[in-house]
Amino acid sequence: MSRAFLVVMDSVGIGGAPDADRFFNGTRPDNGANTLAHIAQACAAGRADQGRAGPLCLPNLDALGLGAAVRLASGADVPGLGVTPQGLWGAATEVSPGKDTPSGHWELAGLPVPWDWHYFPDTIPAFPADLSAAVARAAGTEGILGDCHASGTEILTRLGAEHLRTGWPICYTSADSVFQIAAHEETFGLDRLLKLCADVAPILHAMKVGRVIARPFVGSPETGFTRTAHRHDYAITPPAPVLTDWVQAVGGWVHGVGKIGDIFSMQGIDDVVKGPDADLMRQLSTLVDGAEEGSLTFANFVEFDSLYGHRRDIAGYARALEWFDAEIGALLPRLRPGDLMILTADHGNDPSWSGTDHTRERVPVLGAGRGARALGQVAFVDVAASIADHLGLADRGPGRSFL
Repeated sequence: MSRAFLVVMDSVGIGGAPDADRFFNGTRPDNGANTLAHIAQACAAGRADQGRAGPLCLPNLDALGLGAAVRLASGADVPGLGVTPQGLWGAATEVSPGKDTPSGHWELAGLPVPWDWHYFPDTIPAFPADLSAAVARAAGTEGILGDCHASGTEILTRLGAEHLRTGWPICYTSADSVFQIAAHEETFGLDRLLKLCADVAPILHAMKVGRVIARPFVGSPETGFTRTAHRHDYAITPPAPVLTDWVQAVGGWVHGVGKIGDIFSMQGIDDVVKGPDADLMRQLSTLVDGAEEGSLTFANFVEFDSLYGHRRDIAGYARALEWFDAEIGALLPRLRPGDLMILTADHGNDPSWSGTDHTRERVPVLGAGRGARALGQVAFVDVAASIADHLGLADRGPGRSFL
């Protein structure tokens, strides 16, 4: 028997996507975006010394092959990352027609997205009138606020006070296939917000909008508004079995860490722990020490993306990477003989890029527990096939095992 750990470093892209010119931030195509390389270059040039200093320091990830993976994916210079890899290392390319969270995770789990997602236009209003009316009816209000593309923090600053005055939910979207609803935890009510999102999710899913996201917040106009940790994603259920289902089908246990349960609508997930990344790392540590034989632990660390990528905060992203590297470095020696840990990402979010949206990039594939070897260029679905191979599963989806 053996165990598998699939750890997604949300948005840690490494450039080089062959179709990046088809994806945009505003009017600028994503070709040339490179999350990891541009952060490393900024650090080496002294442009990311807020709360940290010097070249990007990721000794544990680099030892697995992170620097080598960036050079393979894009040929980019990665200052500070150049050691000889001691793990499995390669670069993965996505084929799904989106650079969003569900697309990346589904494909890593063995299911390329079989349709084109619906995206809302960057206009005001952004939503069809009948959709806005349906949301207002479900909320029991006369209307909605927002109805536009927006940053989640900016729209609270702009509309938080009006939300408190009117009680209307704040509805907004982005370049992703997403419908987000923000409301005050105390005056609107958290349970009411979650029910609203659950009630309107079927309408959005029928339109092939990937996620409805509840975005609760607290605060006041005087103190400012802050989003809380009670976010909940209502995602379309995958239309076919994925890696989590394959593990469950043979009696294996599947642990979700982070927003994995939301992304897969709990399909194939036995239990899940959510919270800030520091709490999630403690949970991952507990599972490294105690997860069952034959189990899959599927984890997502989102703060690279949510706190730093979208906000185009290079120094913050670098700090998060260095924290993650140190924490993972403490876990790797505690893997049991026969374990496999794969570290990868779901898309890019280059904090040096224009706009505020994800960037279309290849992602690293780093493996610990199965020796040291270059994997070359692989597909996202090969990650699922390889974990299935490691666990001895018959179902491996459309991918090819690289083990």
